[in-house]
Amino acid sequence: MNSKLLRKSVLGIAGLAFAGGVFAGPVAAQADAAPVKAGPVAVQAGKPDTSKLIPHGVQGAQSRIDLNDEQVANTKAIIAATKKAGMDERAAVVSIATALQESKLENLGHLGDRNDHDSQGLFQQRPSSGWGTVEQITDPEYSTTAFLKGLKQVDGWQDMPLTKAAQTVQVSAYPDHYAQWEQQAADLVTKYWNS
Repeated sequence: MNSKLLRKSVLGIAGLAFAGGVFAGPVAAQADAAPVKAGPVAVQAGKPDTSKLIPHGVQGAQSRIDLNDEQVANTKAIIAATKKAGMDERAAVVSIATALQESKLENLGHLGDRNDHDSQGLFQQRPSSGWGTVEQITDPEYSTTAFLKGLKQVDGWQDMPLTKAAQTVQVSAYPDHYAQWEQQAADLVTKYWNS
């Protein structure tokens, strides 16, 4: 074992630096709903631990979109709000995957006839359901904090598959759709958690 890898491993074990891993290669999308377990983990200082980001493996086929500057800024806002709430990287993965499903990480205003009732913002929260005012739910920090407050109230959310945790907060008509964004959400948390 080379000394650089050994030093990073020791720092991670000692808790003196964040040590985490990334997959040795990309995770292949699965057509069925069977979990995909994480492969070998390489040690990289400063990166979140992939086994904690996706503890149950991804569920089913994964989707991915290219992000523009606005979507990246919203991703960073979700991560910042997660940290401010004192929650971990897994909470950020659940939040980002939820926002990917609900809005593709776009801070959506009222969509007229295409709107689902009065849903708006990154998480498609509804003022009429008590999520906050239109101004509040279209503020990325507020809407993320509101989502995380709901997540904290879900007993055992940390041990649930992502789609169940997200669905318990969101109560979507399409509860299984959150799962398709887990890998991209984990990749975004890995990329932006320390930026």
